[in-house]
Amino acid sequence: MRKKISAETKAAVALEAIKGLKTVNEIASIYEVHPTQVGVWKKQFKEGATAIFSTDKERKVKSDEQVENNLYRKIGQLEIENEGSVAN
Repeated sequence: MRKKISAETKAAVALEAIKGLKTVNEIASIYEVHPTQVGVWKKQFKEGATAIFSTDKERKVKSDEQVENNLYRKIGQLEIENEGSVAN
């Protein structure tokens, strides 16, 4: 059974990795996680850090872009399905 790791622990692991005072293997051993996971959380932390300083307008634009991309993807899927049913 997998161990549920809190967001606080993930953030602590990521910060340790960013500081660079310990190796990834040392951090993984301390927190009892796989070394690969340390790198994943570090990357997620860095990517998410900009959201803290983003304005509401910037977040809305990004959200709108994601919705638009999802809609275009869905339209493409429906067009392909439609072409398949018309050809038969």
